Amino acid sequence: MADGGDAVVVSARTRDVAVPCPVCGTPTAKVHGYHRRTVRDVPVDGRQVVVQLRVRRLACPALGCWRQTFREQIPGLLERHQRRTVRLVGHISQVARELCGRAAARLAGLLAVPVSRSTALRHLRHLPLPQQAVPRVIGVDDFALRRRHRYATIITDAETGRRVAVLPDREAATLESGLREHPGVEVVCRDGSATYAEAVRRALPDAVQVSDRWHLWRNLCDKVQLEVRAHAGCWAAINPPRPGGVREQTTLERWTKIHDLIGQGVGLLDCARRLGVALNTVKRYARMPEPQALRIAPAYRPTLVDPYREHLRRRRAEEPAVPVTHLLAEIRELGYTGSANLLVRYLNQGRAEGDRPVTPAASCSPTPKTCARRKRPCWRRSLRPARR
Repeated sequence: MADGGDAVVVSARTRDVAVPCPVCGTPTAKVHGYHRRTVRDVPVDGRQVVVQLRVRRLACPALGCWRQTFREQIPGLLERHQRRTVRLVGHISQVARELCGRAAARLAGLLAVPVSRSTALRHLRHLPLPQQAVPRVIGVDDFALRRRHRYATIITDAETGRRVAVLPDREAATLESGLREHPGVEVVCRDGSATYAEAVRRALPDAVQVSDRWHLWRNLCDKVQLEVRAHAGCWAAINPPRPGGVREQTTLERWTKIHDLIGQGVGLLDCARRLGVALNTVKRYARMPEPQALRIAPAYRPTLVDPYREHLRRRRAEEPAVPVTHLLAEIRELGYTGSANLLVRYLNQGRAEGDRPVTPAASCSPTPKTCARRKRPCWRRSLRPARR
C-alpha cells in the first residue's frame, strides 16, 4: 500500500491455486503469463482508492478444449472488462437509481467517485428489475402519448397505486398478452371500453370486472347534462323577462329579425350578411324557440352583506340619498364584519334594490353543465409516474 496524495494505491496479486477453465471446467494452475489490472475501489477518508492487481493467464490442460489460455477472474471483487470493483459499482448503481444521470454524477464527484452521467445511466440500466408480487386488484386505463394520434395502456395496482406495466398501445391483443403475465388477478377495474372488456374476458376469465369511480361519475354527469339540456326551455321559463333592459331589448329585436327572415325563406348565411352578425350567432338565435331562453340571469355568490339586505333596502327606500358610510356604520352595529368595498360592490350591482332580481347562485336558471357539475374523484392521480 502506498500514499499517492489524492489517492491510496494498493498493490495485490492472486493466490497460486488451481482455477477451473471457464469452458470445460478443468482445474489448472499452469501459468502462461501475468497481466496487471488497475481498478478503483470504494474511497477511504475522501480519497480515491486504486488497486493494482496482478492476475495470471492460465493454460487449459484439456486437449479437446478450444480455450487454450484464459485470464483468471476474482469472484466478488472483479468481473470481466471492469475497471471498478463490484462493491464500487454497487454504490454507483444505488446513487444512479435514486438520482439518475446528471445529479448522480455530481453527487458521486463529491463522494470522491468521479463518473460521467453516461456511466451512471449505464450502471442504472444494468440493474435487475425487482420482483413484484402479483396484485389482487388492478386498474386498466388508456392515456395519450400524443392526443388523437397515439395512445398507450397503463396497468396499476388499484390498492396501492403502484404502476405494474405500461403497454405501447390500447389494442385488445396487446392488453391480453400483458394480462396473461398476471394470472393471479381477482378484480379488474376498467373503463367502459368494449375492447378492454373482451381482452380481460379472454386473458382472465375468472376475474371480476368492475367500473372505476371516475367513469361512473363521468357517465352519470353526462346523462344528467343531456337530461337538463332537453328541458332547457323549462329552466328558461322560471325567470320571467324583465322589461326595460338594453340587453334584453337588443336580444328581443335581434331574435325577431332573425326569425322573420327565416320565416320568409331566407337562409342562415344570408341572414348573417343582412343583419351584420356572425353566422354562429344567427344559428344560436334560430335554435331558440323563445327570446327568453337567451337571457342570462345574474348569478351572485353569497356574501357577508346578504343577512342585512332587507335593512339596506328599507333605508334606501326611505332615504334614496343616504351615504354609503352611514349604511356601513348601521350594519356594522348589527354585526356586519365585511369591508366597505364589499358593501359598495353589493349596492352597485343592484342586489339591494327591490325592483331588480337579486337571485342567489343556487336558485338562478342553471345551465346543463352547472347541473351536471360535481367534484369527481379521480383514481388516476395515483397512476402518474414519479418524476425523475
